[in-house]
Amino acid sequence: MIEKRPTVLIVDDDESMRDTLEAILKKEYAVIKAEDGERALRIAEIEEVNVILLDIMLPGMGGLEVLEKIKARFEDIDVIMITVVKDIDSVVKAMKLGAYDYIGKDFDYDEVITLVDRVIEKQKKDRELIYLHSEMERYIEYDFILGKTPQMKEVYDVIQKVARLPATVLIRGESGTGKELVARIIHRESALSENPFVTISLASIPNELIESTLFGHEKGAFTGAHRQRFGKFELAHKGTLFLDEIGDLRFDLQAKLLRAIQEGEIERVGGTKTIKVDVRLIAATSINLEGAVKEGDFREDLFYRINVIPINLPPLRNRLADTPQLVELFIKRYNKKFRKRVKAITQGALSILCNYNWPGNIRELENLIERVIAISDGDMISEGDIPIEYYLTELIPPKVSKEDEGLFTKACETFERNFILKVLEKNRWRRKKTAKSLGIPLSTLKYKLNKLHIYDLLNKKEKEPAE
Repeated sequence: MIEKRPTVLIVDDDESMRDTLEAILKKEYAVIKAEDGERALRIAEIEEVNVILLDIMLPGMGGLEVLEKIKARFEDIDVIMITVVKDIDSVVKAMKLGAYDYIGKDFDYDEVITLVDRVIEKQKKDRELIYLHSEMERYIEYDFILGKTPQMKEVYDVIQKVARLPATVLIRGESGTGKELVARIIHRESALSENPFVTISLASIPNELIESTLFGHEKGAFTGAHRQRFGKFELAHKGTLFLDEIGDLRFDLQAKLLRAIQEGEIERVGGTKTIKVDVRLIAATSINLEGAVKEGDFREDLFYRINVIPINLPPLRNRLADTPQLVELFIKRYNKKFRKRVKAITQGALSILCNYNWPGNIRELENLIERVIAISDGDMISEGDIPIEYYLTELIPPKVSKEDEGLFTKACETFERNFILKVLEKNRWRRKKTAKSLGIPLSTLKYKLNKLHIYDLLNKKEKEPAE
């Protein structure tokens, strides 16, 4: 898509002045001309204007009145006043009303170009700042590793093939499988990587705010709209927009989204002018969209428009071989966040995590490791650090057999082992002090250490050099 040039509106009752300014600016900018304030306001309502060159001395509605109306209605338009050099009072009033700058009637050609260039650059930086503020709380590091299982290698192969294509991508998978992280990898690997990556979870936004969040709104468009706001589509211009849980989008807004995708055009809530947007769309869903189409809850044409390149993410329970790699990643991440020094996880603790079915997928695993590291005082995650509910998959089989008759004993031993490990760690792995803390003889503790297979871990700790 060819990049749309910024638009400059020249408002002056002198035709020769309008033509002169047009000749100066038309090489770099799209130029629209108006001979009075009323026409200028009508143009601003229907055209996407970036900068207005506005004569202070206009017939009918004066330049200052036009300026005041422009700034009240269109906060994203910058105005440069054209004035007689001696009219200092009017210049001061114009600056107080929000004019960006002014030029005299005897302007230099290069002065005009430089000033308009400066305004456009400022607008670009303002938009980047708005984007950064909108994304700050949702920032996620790029060090996510997809995994080494065949399912994830297949996903990564698709990502490599489609990242540099402008096609729309639909990421499908259960909640917590890492759909947003995959979208970020696609953006990072694409030609748009230096441009904005903007996210919106449609499931987390109240229905009445979704439209204005997506497309923006004008001042006064609804109760509480005290100022003009950019929507996510405008913030993502020239970049990537990630729409999470697209299946939750209101049916009446699906047609508007389809138009935005197909035509590259949006309208702010309460606005009348069409705004061009150039956005690469990545959508995600955790529901069966084909079923939603059959039920009449999701538009069929929108489904086919977003399902150009589908990527299916398997749940973590179907790729448990990736668990050690993910655990290592999260240990590094939260060591850094909490300034801890956890070196690794014991084989026993890792075995428990690799046998759990993870209904919350990768998000649940990450939350667990975050919690464990946050409260840990040691340098190793052991079985005692893993909450008891994560043992249940290992302890309770789907079908009870004769071998499982000692299930209660196994559960008690699991609790006992974890409790002893906690006390050992608290007492810096000293056996006598641990036995005293537990209120049992040292001989009893030694018996427990042997029975519960704790000696190997204890011997390893005793061999480690003291810090």
